[in-house]
Amino acid sequence: MEASFKQNTSADKAERYRIFLEQFVPLIEGESHVISVLANTCAALKEAFNFFWVGFYLVENNALILGPFQGSVACYSIRKGRGVCGTAWAEKRTIVVPDVDQFPGHIACSSLSRSEIVIPIIVEDEVKGVLDIDSDHLNEFDETDRESLEKIVTILTETLYRQ
Repeated sequence: MEASFKQNTSADKAERYRIFLEQFVPLIEGESHVISVLANTCAALKEAFNFFWVGFYLVENNALILGPFQGSVACYSIRKGRGVCGTAWAEKRTIVVPDVDQFPGHIACSSLSRSEIVIPIIVEDEVKGVLDIDSDHLNEFDETDRESLEKIVTILTETLYRQ
């Protein structure tokens, strides 16, 4: 299946996410290889929204280990409770950071990152990983991003972990 996730700057953010979800569901439907699905998810999100950095960290050996991503070089591993990703893992909740310089213990994988959103992937009350998205602009992420990206993670979870 070939889908075009080209950025549509004329539509408002909620509409862009609605269109993205319509195309995303068929893209991953019936797929079960975690790395492949996460890799295409990163590519689709980057193409559709032109995020500065988008990727996944997966829980392995009590750390978040770098998984598929789109963007500049990233940190290899993150401890539980450390930085935005580790905090989202420890607290099992989405974290939106308007200014990463104001987040205690922020891990600066790139000095160009200015704001961030991290959504945990939770299966049966266990965090399997996180979706991490960075922007090179302050205050980039809002409630629309949070709700829409949580829907995307729910679809991933249902596709990959509940077959």
